[in-house]
Amino acid sequence: MAITASMVKELRESTGAGMMDCKKALTNTDGDMEKAVEWLRENGLAKAEKKAGRIAAEGIVKTFISEDGKNASMVEVNSETDFVAKNDTFQNFVADVCQQVNASSAADMDAFLAEAWAKDTSKTVKEELASMVATIGENMNIRRFEKVSVDNGLVVDYIHAGGKIGVLIAAETDNTGAEVVECLKNVAMQSAAMNPKYLSSDDVSEEYKEHEKEVLLAQAKNDPKNANKPDNIIEKMIIGRLNKELKEVCLTEQVYVKAENKESVAQYVAAVAKNLGTDIKLVNFVRYETGEGLEKKEEDFAAEVAAQMK
Repeated sequence: MAITASMVKELRESTGAGMMDCKKALTNTDGDMEKAVEWLRENGLAKAEKKAGRIAAEGIVKTFISEDGKNASMVEVNSETDFVAKNDTFQNFVADVCQQVNASSAADMDAFLAEAWAKDTSKTVKEELASMVATIGENMNIRRFEKVSVDNGLVVDYIHAGGKIGVLIAAETDNTGAEVVECLKNVAMQSAAMNPKYLSSDDVSEEYKEHEKEVLLAQAKNDPKNANKPDNIIEKMIIGRLNKELKEVCLTEQVYVKAENKESVAQYVAAVAKNLGTDIKLVNFVRYETGEGLEKKEEDFAAEVAAQMK
Protein backbone atom coordinates (compact mmCIF):
# COMPACT_ATOMS: atom_id res chain seq x y z
CA MET A 1 0.00 0.00 0.00
CA ALA A 2 1.31 3.44 -0.93
CA ILE A 3 2.07 5.62 2.10
CA THR A 4 0.82 9.18 1.51
CA ALA A 5 1.93 12.43 3.12
CA SER A 6 -1.56 12.91 4.61
CA MET A 7 -1.31 9.49 6.35
CA VAL A 8 2.05 10.43 7.83
CA LYS A 9 0.63 13.78 8.95
CA GLU A 10 -2.40 12.13 10.60
CA LEU A 11 -0.24 9.63 12.48
CA ARG A 12 2.19 12.33 13.57
CA GLU A 13 -0.61 14.53 14.90
CA SER A 14 -2.20 11.67 16.84
CA THR A 15 1.03 10.37 18.39
CA GLY A 16 3.46 13.29 18.48
CA ALA A 17 6.15 11.02 17.01
CA GLY A 18 8.69 12.22 14.44
CA MET A 19 7.80 12.33 10.73
CA MET A 20 10.32 9.67 9.66
CA ASP A 21 9.25 7.40 12.54
CA CYS A 22 5.63 7.73 11.42
CA LYS A 23 6.53 6.88 7.84
CA LYS A 24 8.50 3.84 9.01
CA ALA A 25 5.61 2.72 11.24
CA LEU A 26 3.12 2.93 8.35
CA THR A 27 5.50 1.11 6.00
CA ASN A 28 6.03 -1.70 8.52
CA THR A 29 2.29 -2.12 9.11
CA ASP A 30 1.18 -1.80 5.46
CA GLY A 31 -0.59 1.50 6.12
CA ASP A 32 -2.79 0.23 8.96
CA MET A 33 -3.19 3.32 11.20
CA GLU A 34 -4.05 1.44 14.42
CA LYS A 35 -1.21 -1.03 13.98
CA ALA A 36 1.13 1.87 13.18
CA VAL A 37 0.21 3.52 16.49
CA GLU A 38 0.96 0.25 18.29
CA TRP A 39 4.25 -0.07 16.40
CA LEU A 40 5.25 3.42 17.55
CA ARG A 41 4.22 2.64 21.13
CA GLU A 42 6.21 -0.57 21.14
CA ASN A 43 9.28 1.10 19.68
CA GLY A 44 8.69 4.12 21.91
CA LEU A 45 8.86 1.88 24.93
CA ALA A 46 12.14 0.42 23.68
CA LYS A 47 13.57 3.93 23.23
CA ALA A 48 12.30 4.95 26.66
CA GLU A 49 14.19 2.07 28.26
CA LYS A 50 17.45 3.37 26.78
CA LYS A 51 16.80 6.78 28.30
CA ALA A 52 15.70 5.50 31.73
CA GLY A 53 19.21 5.55 33.15
CA ARG A 54 19.70 9.26 32.58
CA ILE A 55 19.39 11.65 35.50
CA ALA A 56 16.07 13.52 35.48
CA ALA A 57 16.41 16.24 38.11
CA GLU A 58 14.82 19.20 36.32
CA GLY A 59 11.11 19.49 35.64
CA ILE A 60 8.12 21.25 37.14
CA VAL A 61 5.56 21.15 39.93
CA LYS A 62 1.91 21.60 38.97
CA THR A 63 -1.32 21.84 40.95
CA PHE A 64 -4.96 21.12 40.22
CA ILE A 65 -7.94 22.34 42.27
CA SER A 66 -11.51 21.13 41.85
CA GLU A 67 -14.23 23.61 40.89
CA ASP A 68 -15.64 23.71 44.42
CA GLY A 69 -12.15 24.39 45.83
CA LYS A 70 -12.35 21.52 48.32
CA ASN A 71 -10.06 19.01 46.60
CA ALA A 72 -6.61 19.59 45.20
CA SER A 73 -3.60 17.67 43.97
CA MET A 74 0.04 18.46 43.30
CA VAL A 75 2.63 16.54 41.30
CA GLU A 76 6.29 16.79 40.50
CA VAL A 77 7.36 15.45 37.11
CA ASN A 78 11.06 15.49 36.26
CA SER A 79 12.94 15.86 33.00
CA GLU A 80 16.63 15.92 32.18
CA THR A 81 16.80 19.57 31.14
CA ASP A 82 15.12 22.83 32.05
CA PHE A 83 14.59 23.42 28.32
CA VAL A 84 12.23 20.43 28.07
CA ALA A 85 10.52 21.44 31.32
CA LYS A 86 9.38 24.63 29.55
CA ASN A 87 8.11 22.71 26.50
CA ASP A 88 4.33 22.97 25.95
CA THR A 89 3.99 19.22 25.30
CA PHE A 90 5.71 18.44 28.61
CA GLN A 91 3.68 21.07 30.48
CA ASN A 92 0.39 19.74 29.12
CA PHE A 93 1.36 16.18 30.06
CA VAL A 94 2.13 17.26 33.65
CA ALA A 95 -1.20 19.09 33.84
CA ASP A 96 -2.99 15.92 32.69
CA VAL A 97 -1.09 13.84 35.27
CA CYS A 98 -2.08 16.26 38.03
CA GLN A 99 -5.74 16.20 37.02
CA GLN A 100 -5.70 12.39 36.96
CA VAL A 101 -4.12 12.27 40.41
CA ASN A 102 -7.01 14.34 41.73
CA ALA A 103 -9.53 11.74 40.52
CA SER A 104 -7.38 8.72 41.36
CA SER A 105 -7.74 6.42 44.35
CA ALA A 106 -4.12 5.22 44.05
CA ALA A 107 -2.32 5.26 47.39
CA ASP A 108 1.21 5.13 46.01
CA MET A 109 3.19 5.71 42.82
CA ASP A 110 3.22 2.05 41.72
CA ALA A 111 -0.57 1.89 41.87
CA PHE A 112 -0.91 5.20 40.04
CA LEU A 113 1.45 4.16 37.23
CA ALA A 114 -0.47 0.89 36.80
CA GLU A 115 -3.91 2.48 36.39
CA ALA A 116 -5.47 3.31 33.03
CA TRP A 117 -4.48 6.63 31.46
CA ALA A 118 -7.65 8.73 31.64
CA LYS A 119 -7.23 10.28 28.18
CA ASP A 120 -6.69 6.89 26.52
CA THR A 121 -7.75 3.92 28.63
CA SER A 122 -6.13 1.45 26.22
CA LYS A 123 -2.82 2.17 27.96
CA THR A 124 -1.58 2.70 31.49
CA VAL A 125 -0.10 5.86 33.00
CA LYS A 126 3.31 4.17 32.83
CA GLU A 127 2.88 3.45 29.13
CA GLU A 128 1.81 7.03 28.43
CA LEU A 129 4.90 8.23 30.30
CA ALA A 130 7.07 5.95 28.17
CA SER A 131 5.43 7.32 25.01
CA MET A 132 6.21 10.85 26.18
CA VAL A 133 9.84 9.87 26.76
CA ALA A 134 10.02 8.57 23.18
CA THR A 135 8.31 11.66 21.78
CA ILE A 136 10.32 14.27 23.68
CA GLY A 137 13.61 12.38 23.63
CA GLU A 138 14.55 12.76 27.29
CA ASN A 139 14.14 10.61 30.35
CA MET A 140 11.13 11.68 32.39
CA ASN A 141 9.85 10.61 35.78
CA ILE A 142 6.59 11.14 37.68
CA ARG A 143 8.35 11.53 41.01
CA ARG A 144 5.63 12.18 43.59
CA PHE A 145 2.11 13.37 44.15
CA GLU A 146 -0.07 14.58 47.02
CA LYS A 147 -3.80 15.11 47.47
CA VAL A 148 -5.32 17.61 49.89
CA SER A 149 -9.00 18.06 50.73
CA VAL A 150 -11.33 19.75 53.20
CA ASP A 151 -14.99 19.09 54.01
CA ASN A 152 -15.84 22.67 54.95
CA GLY A 153 -13.47 25.29 53.58
CA LEU A 154 -11.11 25.53 50.64
CA VAL A 155 -7.66 24.69 49.28
CA VAL A 156 -5.52 27.41 47.70
CA ASP A 157 -2.40 26.91 45.61
CA TYR A 158 0.68 28.95 44.78
CA ILE A 159 3.22 28.24 42.04
CA HIS A 160 6.57 30.03 42.17
CA ALA A 161 9.01 30.64 39.30
CA GLY A 162 6.99 28.79 36.67
CA GLY A 163 6.84 25.55 38.60
CA LYS A 164 10.09 25.44 40.57
CA ILE A 165 8.12 25.49 43.83
CA GLY A 166 4.49 24.54 44.43
CA VAL A 167 2.39 24.91 47.58
CA LEU A 168 -1.10 23.81 48.62
CA ILE A 169 -2.74 25.36 51.71
CA ALA A 170 -5.96 23.90 53.14
CA ALA A 171 -8.17 25.74 55.61
CA GLU A 172 -11.47 25.05 57.33
CA THR A 173 -13.73 28.11 57.13
CA ASP A 174 -17.31 29.13 56.36
CA ASN A 175 -16.05 32.10 54.36
CA THR A 176 -14.54 31.27 50.98
CA GLY A 177 -14.57 34.82 49.65
CA ALA A 178 -11.79 36.79 47.98
CA GLU A 179 -10.34 38.11 51.28
CA VAL A 180 -9.88 34.58 52.64
CA VAL A 181 -8.38 33.38 49.35
CA GLU A 182 -5.92 36.30 49.46
CA CYS A 183 -5.00 35.45 53.06
CA LEU A 184 -4.31 31.81 52.19
CA LYS A 185 -2.34 32.84 49.08
CA ASN A 186 -0.14 34.94 51.36
CA VAL A 187 0.39 31.95 53.65
CA ALA A 188 1.23 29.79 50.63
CA MET A 189 3.80 32.38 49.52
CA GLN A 190 5.24 32.31 53.05
CA SER A 191 5.63 28.55 52.78
CA ALA A 192 7.31 28.84 49.38
CA ALA A 193 9.80 31.40 50.69
CA MET A 194 10.53 30.08 54.19
CA ASN A 195 10.33 26.30 53.59
CA PRO A 196 8.66 25.12 56.83
CA LYS A 197 8.72 21.40 57.65
CA TYR A 198 5.57 21.25 59.79
CA LEU A 199 2.24 23.06 60.01
CA SER A 200 2.59 23.68 63.77
CA SER A 201 4.61 22.41 66.73
CA ASP A 202 1.70 20.06 67.52
CA ASP A 203 2.66 18.12 64.39
CA VAL A 204 6.28 17.66 65.45
CA SER A 205 6.91 14.17 66.82
CA GLU A 206 8.22 13.68 70.36
CA GLU A 207 11.04 11.65 68.84
CA TYR A 208 12.20 14.70 66.85
CA LYS A 209 11.94 16.96 69.89
CA GLU A 210 13.91 14.54 72.09
CA HIS A 211 16.61 14.18 69.45
CA GLU A 212 16.97 17.94 69.13
CA LYS A 213 17.09 18.33 72.92
CA GLU A 214 19.97 15.83 73.07
CA VAL A 215 21.86 17.76 70.41
CA LEU A 216 21.25 21.08 72.17
CA LEU A 217 22.24 19.56 75.54
CA ALA A 218 25.55 18.34 74.10
CA GLN A 219 26.19 21.79 72.60
CA ALA A 220 25.44 23.50 75.91
CA LYS A 221 27.68 21.20 77.96
CA ASN A 222 30.55 21.60 75.50
CA ASP A 223 30.36 25.38 75.75
CA PRO A 224 32.93 26.62 78.34
CA LYS A 225 30.63 29.53 79.23
CA ASN A 226 28.16 27.03 80.74
CA ALA A 227 30.72 25.12 82.83
CA ASN A 228 29.51 26.49 86.18
CA LYS A 229 25.79 26.70 85.40
CA PRO A 230 23.48 24.31 87.30
CA ASP A 231 21.51 21.66 85.39
CA ASN A 232 18.14 23.37 85.88
CA ILE A 233 19.44 26.55 84.20
CA ILE A 234 20.89 24.56 81.30
CA GLU A 235 17.53 22.75 80.96
CA LYS A 236 15.72 26.10 80.64
CA MET A 237 18.26 27.24 78.04
CA ILE A 238 17.66 24.09 75.99
CA ILE A 239 13.88 24.50 76.09
CA GLY A 240 14.26 28.10 74.95
CA ARG A 241 16.51 27.11 72.06
CA LEU A 242 14.19 24.27 71.05
CA ASN A 243 11.19 26.60 71.01
CA LYS A 244 13.13 29.05 68.86
CA GLU A 245 14.04 26.25 66.45
CA LEU A 246 10.42 25.08 66.23
CA LYS A 247 9.31 28.60 65.33
CA GLU A 248 11.61 28.43 62.32
CA VAL A 249 10.38 25.05 61.03
CA CYS A 250 6.64 25.32 61.85
CA LEU A 251 4.58 27.36 59.39
CA THR A 252 2.01 28.83 61.79
CA GLU A 253 4.71 29.84 64.27
CA GLN A 254 7.07 31.49 61.78
CA VAL A 255 7.25 35.28 61.75
CA TYR A 256 4.95 36.39 58.94
CA VAL A 257 7.32 37.89 56.35
CA LYS A 258 4.90 40.63 55.26
CA ALA A 259 4.22 41.79 58.82
CA GLU A 260 5.67 45.02 60.15
CA ASN A 261 5.12 44.11 63.81
CA LYS A 262 6.75 40.62 63.87
CA GLU A 263 3.41 38.82 64.22
CA SER A 264 3.36 35.09 63.49
CA VAL A 265 1.54 33.47 60.57
CA ALA A 266 -1.09 32.18 63.02
CA GLN A 267 -1.61 35.72 64.37
CA TYR A 268 -1.91 37.10 60.83
CA VAL A 269 -4.58 34.53 59.91
CA ALA A 270 -6.44 35.16 63.18
CA ALA A 271 -6.44 38.91 62.51
CA VAL A 272 -7.90 38.42 59.02
CA ALA A 273 -10.55 36.07 60.43
CA LYS A 274 -11.50 38.55 63.17
CA ASN A 275 -11.76 41.39 60.67
CA LEU A 276 -14.11 39.29 58.51
CA GLY A 277 -16.11 37.98 61.47
CA THR A 278 -15.38 34.36 60.64
CA ASP A 279 -13.10 31.46 61.61
CA ILE A 280 -10.10 30.37 59.53
CA LYS A 281 -8.25 27.26 60.66
CA LEU A 282 -5.18 26.10 58.73
CA VAL A 283 -5.39 22.30 58.61
CA ASN A 284 -2.80 21.17 56.06
CA PHE A 285 -0.07 22.28 53.69
CA VAL A 286 2.18 20.65 51.12
CA ARG A 287 5.31 22.18 49.63
CA TYR A 288 7.23 20.69 46.68
CA GLU A 289 10.47 22.06 45.27
CA THR A 290 11.54 20.66 41.92
CA GLY A 291 14.53 18.36 42.13
CA GLU A 292 15.05 18.68 45.89
CA GLY A 293 17.18 15.78 47.07
CA LEU A 294 17.94 14.60 43.55
CA GLU A 295 21.41 14.37 42.05
CA LYS A 296 21.92 16.99 39.37
CA LYS A 297 23.74 16.15 36.15
CA GLU A 298 26.99 18.08 35.79
CA GLU A 299 27.35 19.40 32.26
CA ASP A 300 30.79 19.17 30.65
CA PHE A 301 30.30 20.73 27.23
CA ALA A 302 33.98 20.46 26.26
CA ALA A 303 33.95 16.71 26.90
CA GLU A 304 30.64 16.36 25.08
CA VAL A 305 31.95 18.14 21.98
CA ALA A 306 35.16 16.09 22.07
CA ALA A 307 33.14 12.87 22.27
CA GLN A 308 31.03 13.87 19.28
CA MET A 309 34.12 14.70 17.21
CA LYS A 310 35.63 11.23 17.71
